[in-house]
Amino acid sequence: MKVEARADSVNGSTNGANPRFDLPLINLQEFFRNFAEQGTTRAKDNIEKVKAASEEVSEVVREACFKSAESAADYGAKVIEISKHNTSATLEFMSQLAETRSLLDIVNLSATRSREAFEVATAQNRELWELAQKVATETTAPMKTSFNRLLHRPV
Repeated sequence: MKVEARADSVNGSTNGANPRFDLPLINLQEFFRNFAEQGTTRAKDNIEKVKAASEEVSEVVREACFKSAESAADYGAKVIEISKHNTSATLEFMSQLAETRSLLDIVNLSATRSREAFEVATAQNRELWELAQKVATETTAPMKTSFNRLLHRPV
């Protein structure tokens, strides 16, 4: 950038007038061209950074969707396994109930079966809850890590 300044001499022949100082002459066209070039360079750099971040986010989201679908299939398989077990237990109870001979046997069998069913249901619910937590963690952890890395990346 060129800057030029002109000042008349203080001791020169000013004929008693105050000395005159001119403002610097700045080449505005060159200044704005440099400013525009810097802006264009920054914009290109930022576009490249956004493009790279977008590609990374797309990959992470794709992997998370794949993992989520895989985990949902595991969860569904576990629900089917539990349903099969519960159906078998119910049919066995019905078979035992049909073989009873007295009201006291029915009450004892029902009480025993209810206690067992409660214990099994508690264990099954705990197992499903742990599986759901695992699915949520495995699905969101990579996304969280990637987004944190992108958001805290130096610019």
